[in-house]
Amino acid sequence: MNTSIRFLILAFVVLSSTPHCLRLQAQSSIVKADNIRSLQLSVDGDPLAPPVMTLGKQHISIEFDEMSHDYHRLTYHIQHCNADWTATEELFESDYLSGFNDRPIEDYENSFNTSQLYTHYRLTLPNPDTRLLLSGNYRVSIYEDDDRDTPLLQAEFCVVTPTMSIGATVSGNTDIDFNQSHQQVSFSVAYGTNKVTDPSRELHTVVMQNRRQDNKVTGLRPNIQKSTGVEFSYQRELIFPAGNEFHKFEILDVQKPGLNIDNMRWYAPYYHATLFADQPARNYVYTEDQDGAFVMRNDDDYGDDATTSEYLWVHFALQCQKPYTGGDIYVHGWWSNGPFDPACRMTWNEEAHQYEAAIYLKQGYYNYMYLQKNGESPDGNFYETENEYIILVYHRPQGGRYDKLVGYRKLKN
Repeated sequence: MNTSIRFLILAFVVLSSTPHCLRLQAQSSIVKADNIRSLQLSVDGDPLAPPVMTLGKQHISIEFDEMSHDYHRLTYHIQHCNADWTATEELFESDYLSGFNDRPIEDYENSFNTSQLYTHYRLTLPNPDTRLLLSGNYRVSIYEDDDRDTPLLQAEFCVVTPTMSIGATVSGNTDIDFNQSHQQVSFSVAYGTNKVTDPSRELHTVVMQNRRQDNKVTGLRPNIQKSTGVEFSYQRELIFPAGNEFHKFEILDVQKPGLNIDNMRWYAPYYHATLFADQPARNYVYTEDQDGAFVMRNDDDYGDDATTSEYLWVHFALQCQKPYTGGDIYVHGWWSNGPFDPACRMTWNEEAHQYEAAIYLKQGYYNYMYLQKNGESPDGNFYETENEYIILVYHRPQGGRYDKLVGYRKLKN
């Protein structure tokens, strides 16, 4: 069966069903309603920045689309959380929030001149109605008509008061291998003016690679303790598979192919973009990427990208001689609901010798990788790979009622 016929059959199958809700992630953010898409968190307008803002100095924006032009009264509820993202029961709302909670989102605008209708919502914190008072983790739940039992989405972000400093390095020289397939993180924490009596009990650290939740490291104990700080060095828990550089594509114009796009087609009522097929990497080849990022944008110079970008089906293909052992293959990036979103699971095409997936996305620039359910990647692991690592340090002093986020460091090897 030739490629054109297979595409037409796949398009028929896709168009015969309602688009599956693509759940997007920043930290552990999740979309729960089928009519909500393209959740994105940005700090001071930077879509590439991690969802971590400095208390009293920065703003965070939570943006998403509701897939209609109908009016929906959406409200937000803010909850302070512990380091492990459970609700902070020891605090009253007035301890961490000044102003009002459960307010309506008043910043919204209908899409303009798009084939798929949607309304773009934007919530910025702090705002004239709501101000955050404490550092730590925050969860914002969005509801319709104050229906607190069924949130449409939950967005999670961090607020830091950087009173502890973090020194960190990433090396290909690990306790597993030397300059082969792994990277090892080592870091130190300087207390500054904070009083820490028992660091093993008072400090909680989190280390993430490319903002992935499936292999993040928590619960570390320092192997060097000093009166001025602690060190986490040569710990096997801090050895990460190095992975490979992310694949990428960009759709600026739905009428013509962009970066890594084989062809663009229209099958009413949707646009379709077919990517060039990927192949498992045999060796490391450097290519500039953004470690899993996505940015909504198009080539319309006269409109807002948030309201003039189209939605379309993006077709992915990973070619290989036979199916992989070790579990299903998934497409993954910051824009997916964790590494194993059902909407991003690929299916094996025996005749074409490739994995395939069709995912409903908004126009823009995307990084992506392939992952198996066991955490391995067909793209291989190479120590030269440039990765983003994030280190968070929480402090709950003896007698404290909540986990303060006192240290934050982002680094690339």
